[in-house]
Amino acid sequence: MADKTVFELWSSVMEDVQSISKNQRNTTPGQNYMFRGIDAVMNAVGPVLRKHGVFIVPERVEQAHRDVLTSTGKPSRECTLTATYRVYGPQGDSFPMEAPGEAMDFGDKGTPKAMSVAYRTVLLQALTIPTDDPEPDAQTYERAPEPVREARPPAAPMTETQRKRMFALLGEHGLSDKDKYLKLASWHTHRELGSTSEMSAEEAAGFIDYLAARPKPQPAVEPDGPNVPNGAVA
Repeated sequence: MADKTVFELWSSVMEDVQSISKNQRNTTPGQNYMFRGIDAVMNAVGPVLRKHGVFIVPERVEQAHRDVLTSTGKPSRECTLTATYRVYGPQGDSFPMEAPGEAMDFGDKGTPKAMSVAYRTVLLQALTIPTDDPEPDAQTYERAPEPVREARPPAAPMTETQRKRMFALLGEHGLSDKDKYLKLASWHTHRELGSTSEMSAEEAAGFIDYLAARPKPQPAVEPDGPNVPNGAVA
């Protein structure tokens, strides 16, 4: 065993691990499917790994989390990750394996659940473990036709009257710099604009209303006379 490379030993592990049937059932209403759990996979693979002196350790995990709601409106936490594992042999040689994982939990168990999914996935795929289930081609399904979506008419372009009113208001606000007013218009329309002519009539109307309601800059007030320090004679 000690004189074999990790690749040779991994091949022996593949030879010894047989099929793992899907003998666990998801009883969630509306799902009801069979699956192979992490314990079933580890119970089948673990003894064989120990027999050949091979072990696997997690090396790197890249993960992301977000708050989500279930279909019943219950707050939950979703974890998606990519886990990298490294397989070591008795001589210290190794090779990496990588798999994704995704899970959701009402508390703080989303990450360990996702790690279990990733580890189960990497073992099943790297060892090419069959399910001993019927072939997928034994059943066929026909897709329902895609619903016909009614095409929306193109948006009406900005009118010349709107263009003149817009630039009059921009001038009142001191926004003659093209980069500045295009940045403001892009922010208001929620899309990047290369020119105000790209705005639709609806977008232009909303932008004009925004400019009209925006406080205009006040002119600087000139003093009545020269600014003379207190106690000085003008």
